[in-house]
Amino acid sequence: MTATVGATGQGARARAETPMARFAAEFARSRTAMLGLLLMVLVVGSALLAPLIAPQDPYDLAQLDILDGMLAPLAEGGSGATHWLGTDDQGRDMLSGILYGLRTSLLVGVSSTVFGLALGLLVGLSAAYFGGWVDTVIMRIVDIQLSFPAILVALILLALLGKGIDKVIIALTTVQWAYYARTVRGTALVERRKEYIEAATCLALSHGRIVRRHLLPNCLPPLIVVATVQVAHAIALEATLSFLGVGVPVTQPSLGMLIASGYQYMLSGEYWISVFPGIALLVTIVAINLVGDRMRDVLNPRLSR
Repeated sequence: MTATVGATGQGARARAETPMARFAAEFARSRTAMLGLLLMVLVVGSALLAPLIAPQDPYDLAQLDILDGMLAPLAEGGSGATHWLGTDDQGRDMLSGILYGLRTSLLVGVSSTVFGLALGLLVGLSAAYFGGWVDTVIMRIVDIQLSFPAILVALILLALLGKGIDKVIIALTTVQWAYYARTVRGTALVERRKEYIEAATCLALSHGRIVRRHLLPNCLPPLIVVATVQVAHAIALEATLSFLGVGVPVTQPSLGMLIASGYQYMLSGEYWISVFPGIALLVTIVAINLVGDRMRDVLNPRLSR
């Protein structure tokens, strides 16, 4: 009798768990994923709090002293302040530059992912739901875009649009939407053939209601995983574009711009100007990828290693 009551209680607790609670419990079983989540929280928190915790605003000319240029890590500047990660050739504190650079890199990565996700979601659902010539035309456009390297498409767009954070976001959105469209279409095609969609169609429900109430919720889980990984990809792509000199302008620093500004001094021994922003970029991308990989394994256990 006691065993029966205990089993009943466990079953009730299992039924009482929300999907979010089950997801969190499964996610927390991976120490690697929790480390990635901790690093991601640290990176995002540092970026958001940069104006409060950074020793200086590295792009406020009134706070810079050219005499403090090229100071090594842990060196003291003319004002007596310690520059924990050194300074660059303009006297900018590298720790402050990294914190502010994280803000720009995350802004570009997250914004381009959100816009690309919204566009890809709309296009992919339309292709799967309507099918026929609509699906054919959309998927041929997706195939054409995916046949070109993302960096090449972004370079061409930025050559036409010019520099600026908004221009980089537009370029990366244009590069990313096709990934989401293909992912959404594949998932929506499976759902489109199921009985509940056919029943909703027989009930003469509107196309918008069927897509919004039935197709969209079932397409979101795999799309969230793809979007998480694409944030890291967008950040890396923005850093590459800024390193090449076609991304964000020097007045709006990013990690890629910081790495580029110190590249010419690597052979002369001033390694910290490029190395420390490079480490920050690496930690950010690895943390996001660790979280994204674990989310994929939890949402689709068949892919778990």
